[in-house]
Amino acid sequence: GFHARVRRRLEDVAYGTTISYTDLASQAGRPTAVRAAGTACATNPLPIIVPCHRVVRRDGTLGGYRGGVAAKALLLDLE
Repeated sequence: GFHARVRRRLEDVAYGTTISYTDLASQAGRPTAVRAAGTACATNPLPIIVPCHRVVRRDGTLGGYRGGVAAKALLLDLE
């Protein structure tokens, strides 16, 4: 379903780049399902392999991350 489509789109987010939850939802086929896109990221069983840390809020702030916001910031800084 939608969560699987979101996770497939996450695989296309290039190393060192970010995408907004809004854009991710649109690319997965449901532009108004921003919260559902966030839930798909939060329940990602492979958060490093399928790079959900590259998804940020539309205003550029980090948003949440399963491993904590500090871990998300560290991963993004490493890239």
